Amino acid sequence: MREVVPAEPGRSARWHVHDYPSPFARWNHHPEYEVHLIRAGTGRYIIGDSIGLFSTGHLALVGTEVPHDWISDLGPGQVITGRDVVFQFHGDWLRRCEQVLPELADLAPLWAAAAGGIEFLGRTALAGAAELERIGSTSGARRLQHIFTLFDLMAGAPEDERRLIGGIWQAPAGDPETAEVVSAALAYVVDHLTGTVRLSTAAQRAGMSESAFSRRFKRATGMTFTDVVRKLRLAHAAKLLAQTSQPVASIAAAVGYANLSNFNRQFRAEHGSTPTRYRVAARTERAGASSS
Repeated sequence: MREVVPAEPGRSARWHVHDYPSPFARWNHHPEYEVHLIRAGTGRYIIGDSIGLFSTGHLALVGTEVPHDWISDLGPGQVITGRDVVFQFHGDWLRRCEQVLPELADLAPLWAAAAGGIEFLGRTALAGAAELERIGSTSGARRLQHIFTLFDLMAGAPEDERRLIGGIWQAPAGDPETAEVVSAALAYVVDHLTGTVRLSTAAQRAGMSESAFSRRFKRATGMTFTDVVRKLRLAHAAKLLAQTSQPVASIAAAVGYANLSNFNRQFRAEHGSTPTRYRVAARTERAGASSS
Protein backbone atom coordinates (compact mmCIF):
# COMPACT_ATOMS: atom_id res chain seq x y z
CA MET A 1 0.00 0.00 0.00
CA ARG A 2 1.01 3.62 -0.43
CA GLU A 3 1.31 4.63 3.20
CA VAL A 4 0.17 8.14 4.12
CA VAL A 5 2.60 9.46 6.73
CA PRO A 6 0.74 12.06 8.82
CA ALA A 7 2.42 15.28 9.89
CA GLU A 8 2.84 15.73 13.64
CA PRO A 9 2.15 19.25 15.02
CA GLY A 10 5.31 20.85 16.33
CA ARG A 11 7.57 18.16 14.84
CA SER A 12 9.48 18.12 11.58
CA ALA A 13 9.43 14.32 11.20
CA ARG A 14 7.42 11.37 12.47
CA TRP A 15 8.65 8.85 15.06
CA HIS A 16 6.42 5.98 16.16
CA VAL A 17 6.36 2.42 17.50
CA HIS A 18 4.05 -0.37 16.42
CA ASP A 19 3.38 -4.01 17.17
CA TYR A 20 3.48 -7.00 14.84
CA PRO A 21 1.04 -7.93 13.40
CA SER A 22 -0.25 -4.39 12.84
CA PRO A 23 -1.97 -2.40 10.08
CA PHE A 24 1.36 -0.57 9.70
CA ALA A 25 3.28 -3.82 9.14
CA ARG A 26 2.58 -4.61 5.51
CA TRP A 27 4.14 -4.22 2.08
CA ASN A 28 4.04 -0.45 1.53
CA HIS A 29 5.87 2.54 0.10
CA HIS A 30 5.78 6.31 0.64
CA PRO A 31 7.62 9.48 -0.46
CA GLU A 32 9.39 9.81 2.90
CA TYR A 33 12.75 8.32 3.87
CA GLU A 34 12.45 5.78 6.67
CA VAL A 35 14.84 4.59 9.38
CA HIS A 36 13.52 1.26 10.66
CA LEU A 37 14.57 -0.70 13.75
CA ILE A 38 13.44 -4.20 14.71
CA ARG A 39 13.37 -4.43 18.51
CA ALA A 40 12.52 -8.12 18.79
CA GLY A 41 12.09 -11.28 16.76
CA THR A 42 13.40 -12.84 13.58
CA GLY A 43 12.03 -13.10 10.07
CA ARG A 44 12.45 -11.99 6.48
CA TYR A 45 12.49 -8.50 5.01
CA ILE A 46 11.50 -7.41 1.53
CA ILE A 47 13.10 -4.08 0.57
CA GLY A 48 12.85 -3.02 -3.04
CA ASP A 49 13.94 -6.00 -5.13
CA SER A 50 15.84 -7.71 -2.30
CA ILE A 51 14.80 -10.34 0.23
CA GLY A 52 16.85 -11.27 3.29
CA LEU A 53 16.85 -12.25 6.94
CA PHE A 54 16.51 -9.98 9.95
CA SER A 55 16.86 -10.45 13.68
CA THR A 56 16.65 -8.28 16.79
CA GLY A 57 18.59 -5.05 16.27
CA HIS A 58 18.14 -4.90 12.49
CA LEU A 59 18.55 -1.23 11.50
CA ALA A 60 17.87 -0.04 7.96
CA LEU A 61 17.50 3.19 6.00
CA VAL A 62 14.95 2.96 3.19
CA GLY A 63 14.74 5.55 0.42
CA THR A 64 11.74 7.33 -1.00
CA GLU A 65 9.07 5.19 -2.67
CA VAL A 66 11.04 1.99 -2.04
CA PRO A 67 8.52 -0.78 -1.16
CA HIS A 68 9.33 -2.58 2.08
CA ASP A 69 7.99 -5.10 4.56
CA TRP A 70 9.37 -6.99 7.58
CA ILE A 71 7.64 -10.36 8.07
CA SER A 72 8.25 -11.94 11.48
CA ASP A 73 8.29 -15.61 12.39
CA LEU A 74 5.27 -16.02 14.65
CA GLY A 75 3.53 -18.81 16.50
CA PRO A 76 -0.27 -19.13 16.39
CA GLY A 77 -1.85 -16.06 17.96
CA GLN A 78 1.54 -14.53 18.82
CA VAL A 79 1.97 -10.75 18.90
CA ILE A 80 5.32 -8.97 19.25
CA THR A 81 4.56 -5.82 21.21
CA GLY A 82 6.49 -2.74 20.10
CA ARG A 83 8.44 -4.69 17.48
CA ASP A 84 9.15 -1.73 15.21
CA VAL A 85 10.61 1.74 15.80
CA VAL A 86 10.08 3.91 12.73
CA PHE A 87 11.38 7.39 11.91
CA GLN A 88 10.04 8.96 8.71
CA PHE A 89 11.06 12.29 7.19
CA HIS A 90 10.43 13.98 3.87
CA GLY A 91 13.11 14.89 1.36
CA ASP A 92 11.63 18.41 1.09
CA TRP A 93 12.39 18.91 4.78
CA LEU A 94 15.99 17.83 4.20
CA ARG A 95 16.38 20.21 1.26
CA ARG A 96 14.99 23.14 3.25
CA CYS A 97 17.39 22.31 6.08
CA GLU A 98 20.31 22.29 3.65
CA GLN A 99 19.38 25.77 2.44
CA VAL A 100 20.01 27.25 5.88
CA LEU A 101 22.50 24.65 7.13
CA PRO A 102 24.90 24.02 4.22
CA GLU A 103 26.94 21.60 6.36
CA LEU A 104 24.14 19.08 5.80
CA ALA A 105 25.16 18.78 2.14
CA ASP A 106 27.76 16.27 3.37
CA LEU A 107 24.88 13.84 3.88
CA ALA A 108 23.97 13.78 0.18
CA PRO A 109 25.80 10.46 -0.52
CA LEU A 110 23.78 8.81 2.25
CA TRP A 111 20.45 9.80 0.70
CA ALA A 112 21.62 8.69 -2.73
CA ALA A 113 22.65 5.25 -1.40
CA ALA A 114 19.29 4.90 0.36
CA ALA A 115 17.63 4.57 -3.06
CA GLY A 116 18.23 0.83 -2.81
CA GLY A 117 18.10 0.55 1.00
CA ILE A 118 20.98 0.32 3.48
CA GLU A 119 21.40 -2.12 6.37
CA PHE A 120 23.68 -1.04 9.23
CA LEU A 121 25.73 -3.53 11.21
CA GLY A 122 27.96 -3.81 14.27
CA ARG A 123 28.70 -0.73 16.36
CA THR A 124 26.93 1.56 13.90
CA ALA A 125 23.71 -0.42 14.26
CA LEU A 126 23.94 -0.39 18.07
CA ALA A 127 24.70 3.33 18.27
CA GLY A 128 22.12 4.16 15.61
CA ALA A 129 19.41 2.20 17.41
CA ALA A 130 20.16 4.08 20.64
CA GLU A 131 19.90 7.46 18.89
CA LEU A 132 16.70 6.39 17.15
CA GLU A 133 15.13 5.47 20.50
CA ARG A 134 16.21 8.83 21.98
CA ILE A 135 14.43 10.72 19.20
CA GLY A 136 11.16 9.36 20.55
CA SER A 137 11.85 10.28 24.17
CA THR A 138 13.02 13.86 23.65
CA SER A 139 11.67 17.10 22.23
CA GLY A 140 12.82 20.51 21.04
CA ALA A 141 16.50 21.13 20.36
CA ARG A 142 17.53 17.89 22.06
CA ARG A 143 15.33 15.92 19.68
CA LEU A 144 17.01 17.62 16.72
CA GLN A 145 20.38 16.79 18.24
CA HIS A 146 19.54 13.08 18.24
CA ILE A 147 18.14 13.25 14.69
CA PHE A 148 21.31 14.76 13.27
CA THR A 149 23.52 12.50 15.37
CA LEU A 150 21.69 9.53 13.84
CA PHE A 151 22.20 10.93 10.34
CA ASP A 152 25.91 11.49 11.06
CA LEU A 153 26.32 7.93 12.37
CA MET A 154 24.72 6.44 9.25
CA ALA A 155 26.69 8.67 6.89
CA GLY A 156 29.99 7.88 8.63
CA ALA A 157 29.48 4.13 8.98
CA PRO A 158 32.62 2.14 8.06
CA GLU A 159 32.36 -0.04 4.96
CA ASP A 160 32.15 -3.21 7.07
CA GLU A 161 29.23 -1.78 9.07
CA ARG A 162 26.93 -0.86 6.19
CA ARG A 163 25.53 -2.99 3.40
CA LEU A 164 23.59 -1.87 0.34
CA ILE A 165 20.47 -4.01 0.30
CA GLY A 166 19.37 -3.82 -3.31
CA GLY A 167 19.70 -1.98 -6.58
CA ILE A 168 18.37 1.50 -7.24
CA TRP A 169 14.61 1.17 -7.08
CA GLN A 170 12.55 2.60 -9.93
CA ALA A 171 9.10 2.97 -8.41
CA PRO A 172 6.33 1.93 -10.80
CA ALA A 173 3.01 3.72 -10.94
CA GLY A 174 1.10 1.95 -8.19
CA ASP A 175 -2.51 1.68 -7.15
CA PRO A 176 -4.29 0.34 -4.04
CA GLU A 177 -5.64 -2.72 -5.88
CA THR A 178 -2.16 -3.79 -6.98
CA ALA A 179 -0.82 -3.29 -3.46
CA GLU A 180 -3.56 -5.55 -2.10
CA VAL A 181 -2.73 -8.19 -4.69
CA VAL A 182 0.96 -8.13 -3.77
CA SER A 183 0.31 -8.11 0.00
CA ALA A 184 -2.05 -11.09 -0.28
CA ALA A 185 0.42 -12.97 -2.48
CA LEU A 186 3.30 -12.39 -0.04
CA ALA A 187 1.16 -13.58 2.86
CA TYR A 188 0.28 -16.73 0.90
CA VAL A 189 3.94 -17.47 0.11
CA VAL A 190 5.14 -16.94 3.68
CA ASP A 191 2.35 -19.11 5.08
CA HIS A 192 3.34 -21.98 2.77
CA LEU A 193 7.15 -21.69 2.65
CA THR A 194 7.61 -25.26 3.83
CA GLY A 195 4.77 -26.60 1.69
CA THR A 196 3.42 -26.20 -1.81
CA VAL A 197 3.30 -22.76 -3.41
CA ARG A 198 1.62 -22.40 -6.79
CA LEU A 199 1.31 -19.41 -9.09
CA SER A 200 -2.14 -20.67 -10.06
CA THR A 201 -3.29 -20.54 -6.44
CA ALA A 202 -1.94 -17.02 -5.89
CA ALA A 203 -3.64 -15.84 -9.09
CA GLN A 204 -6.90 -17.54 -8.14
CA ARG A 205 -6.85 -15.86 -4.72
CA ALA A 206 -6.43 -12.52 -6.46
CA GLY A 207 -9.30 -13.29 -8.85
CA MET A 208 -7.02 -12.97 -11.86
CA SER A 209 -5.66 -15.10 -14.68
CA GLU A 210 -2.12 -16.38 -14.19
CA SER A 211 -0.73 -14.14 -16.93
CA ALA A 212 -2.46 -11.01 -15.63
CA PHE A 213 -1.36 -11.75 -12.06
CA SER A 214 2.25 -12.37 -13.16
CA ARG A 215 2.41 -9.09 -15.07
CA ARG A 216 0.95 -7.06 -12.21
CA PHE A 217 3.17 -8.71 -9.59
CA LYS A 218 6.35 -8.16 -11.64
CA ARG A 219 5.44 -4.55 -12.42
CA ALA A 220 4.83 -3.76 -8.75
CA THR A 221 7.74 -5.63 -7.11
CA GLY A 222 10.42 -5.74 -9.80
CA MET A 223 10.57 -9.51 -9.34
CA THR A 224 8.65 -12.42 -10.80
CA PHE A 225 6.45 -14.44 -8.48
CA THR A 226 8.83 -17.38 -8.93
CA ASP A 227 11.80 -15.19 -7.93
CA VAL A 228 10.06 -14.14 -4.72
CA VAL A 229 9.17 -17.73 -3.79
CA ARG A 230 12.77 -18.83 -4.43
CA LYS A 231 14.31 -15.96 -2.45
CA LEU A 232 11.97 -16.45 0.52
CA ARG A 233 12.57 -20.22 0.57
CA LEU A 234 16.35 -19.74 0.49
CA ALA A 235 16.16 -17.07 3.20
CA HIS A 236 14.24 -19.53 5.36
CA ALA A 237 16.86 -22.19 4.61
CA ALA A 238 19.60 -19.79 5.72
CA LYS A 239 17.79 -19.28 9.01
CA LEU A 240 17.49 -23.03 9.58
CA LEU A 241 21.17 -23.53 8.76
CA ALA A 242 22.18 -20.85 11.25
CA GLN A 243 19.84 -21.81 14.06
CA THR A 244 19.45 -25.60 13.89
CA SER A 245 21.56 -28.72 13.46
CA GLN A 246 19.27 -30.28 10.85
CA PRO A 247 21.14 -31.96 7.98
CA VAL A 248 21.41 -29.88 4.83
CA ALA A 249 19.36 -32.44 2.91
CA SER A 250 16.53 -32.17 5.45
CA ILE A 251 16.56 -28.39 5.24
CA ALA A 252 16.50 -28.52 1.44
CA ALA A 253 13.44 -30.78 1.56
CA ALA A 254 11.79 -28.56 4.20
CA VAL A 255 11.94 -25.52 1.93
CA GLY A 256 10.63 -27.31 -1.13
CA TYR A 257 13.76 -28.61 -2.89
CA ALA A 258 13.52 -32.29 -3.81
CA ASN A 259 16.92 -32.22 -5.52
CA LEU A 260 19.84 -31.51 -3.15
CA SER A 261 22.24 -30.54 -5.95
CA ASN A 262 19.76 -27.96 -7.22
CA PHE A 263 19.31 -26.59 -3.69
CA ASN A 264 23.08 -26.27 -3.20
CA ARG A 265 23.42 -24.48 -6.54
CA GLN A 266 20.53 -22.10 -5.88
CA PHE A 267 21.69 -21.38 -2.33
CA ARG A 268 25.22 -20.55 -3.46
CA ALA A 269 23.92 -18.24 -6.18
CA GLU A 270 21.72 -16.40 -3.66
CA HIS A 271 24.01 -16.26 -0.62
CA GLY A 272 27.48 -16.54 -2.16
CA SER A 273 28.35 -19.63 -0.16
CA THR A 274 27.54 -23.31 0.04
CA PRO A 275 25.00 -24.25 2.73
CA THR A 276 27.70 -25.96 4.81
CA ARG A 277 30.05 -22.98 4.70
CA TYR A 278 27.16 -20.65 5.46
CA ARG A 279 26.36 -22.66 8.59
CA VAL A 280 29.98 -22.59 9.78
CA ALA A 281 30.25 -18.83 9.19
CA ALA A 282 26.96 -18.18 11.00
CA ARG A 283 28.05 -20.20 14.03
CA THR A 284 31.45 -18.47 14.09
CA GLU A 285 29.79 -15.06 13.92
CA ARG A 286 27.35 -15.97 16.68
CA ALA A 287 30.18 -17.25 18.90
CA GLY A 288 32.12 -14.04 18.33
CA ALA A 289 29.10 -11.92 19.18
CA SER A 290 28.52 -13.91 22.39
CA SER A 291 32.12 -13.54 23.54
CA SER A 292 32.13 -9.78 22.90
